[in-house]
Amino acid sequence: MALQVELVSPERILYTGQAEMVICRTVGGGDIAFLTGHAPFIGALEIHEVRIKLVDGGEEKVAVHGGFVEVSHDVVTILSDVAELAGQIDVERARRAKETAEHDLRETHDADTEAALRRATLRLDLAS
Repeated sequence: MALQVELVSPERILYTGQAEMVICRTVGGGDIAFLTGHAPFIGALEIHEVRIKLVDGGEEKVAVHGGFVEVSHDVVTILSDVAELAGQIDVERARRAKETAEHDLRETHDADTEAALRRATLRLDLAS
């Protein structure tokens, strides 16, 4: 038996399909893996990758920039305002965003700029 996975952003459904396991990082809770039969769960997501281990042995990696994960009755639903499949990341745009964030951090140190740097770094790491 497999998990049903739905990855949804406000603009579109980014991924829907079957998986053996889903691994994500929750705020204050660290990494968590979901397998079939997992207890119901709701958690807030960090800016981090989500790994979807596919039934056929492959893997889908997704850059998730916060959001929520819900697990219930072997369905994993990930809701995120901004998420990108690794294969769809615009590397040049991510490089520019990283350079801008690094420059801005030298000027002023704030949480928004730090988050922008984490998002850009995540996108570049997944795209490579």
